[in-house]
Amino acid sequence: MNIGLITPDPGHPLLAGTTALLAPEHRVTALHPQTATGDGADLADVYLLKARTPRALALARTLERRGARVLNSAAATELCQDRTAMADTARRAGLPFAATSGFDTLAQLVSGPPLPGPVVVKSRHSRRHDLVARIDSGAQLRALVPTWSQEPVVLQEFAPNSGWDHKLWVIGDRLFAALRRSELAPEGRGPSRPMDPARLPAGWAGLVHRVGEVFGLDVYGVDIIDTGDGVPLIVDINAFPGVRGQADAPRALADLALRTA
Repeated sequence: MNIGLITPDPGHPLLAGTTALLAPEHRVTALHPQTATGDGADLADVYLLKARTPRALALARTLERRGARVLNSAAATELCQDRTAMADTARRAGLPFAATSGFDTLAQLVSGPPLPGPVVVKSRHSRRHDLVARIDSGAQLRALVPTWSQEPVVLQEFAPNSGWDHKLWVIGDRLFAALRRSELAPEGRGPSRPMDPARLPAGWAGLVHRVGEVFGLDVYGVDIIDTGDGVPLIVDINAFPGVRGQADAPRALADLALRTA
């Protein structure tokens, strides 16, 4: 089999581990989104889209138009980059996603009416080093203006919780789980603590797999907070996350690539 990796970083631990498992019997080729065009060359049996930049999405679309299978698809990946569209899609499907409203810029939000109690402000477009902040006062919101004034943002209700996020990842039919202190907690984000998915509250595993069905994802992450007595609230969905600290994740990804190919 020929497996293509759409990524600027084939040495990422998840991809490197997957490549090590596949390479003895299969060909693994990395395509850098900044330089690869997707035209002309023979198609791989499957491509793993571990990048979310506009150039990476354009490359994935070119390959898809030529008949290639891409995991995740360009359309599904792009949907998870827009938190407004993400929230609309999830709530229309009946998923317990945090109530979300969008603003063209942070400046527009600042100039509006006072915020009703604690809220969470996030960049509308999900990416590395984006804006994620709990806001308890107008002063805190205005303090973001010098850096983020023209940033498109979303506003989410803040739901009281334990201060720990449940980081849940799916690769094909495999579910992985960890606990991580929320970046909104006063203590700040801490390291992830792997947990047995069997210890999740009843119904959570099914909920996470339902997310994949709704969004058309094969490799994805779901951030859930427990709002009390095991009641889940989805606060983010990520296409092809790193799934760090999960020893079996590379094997699950290698198996998924081969089954798809």
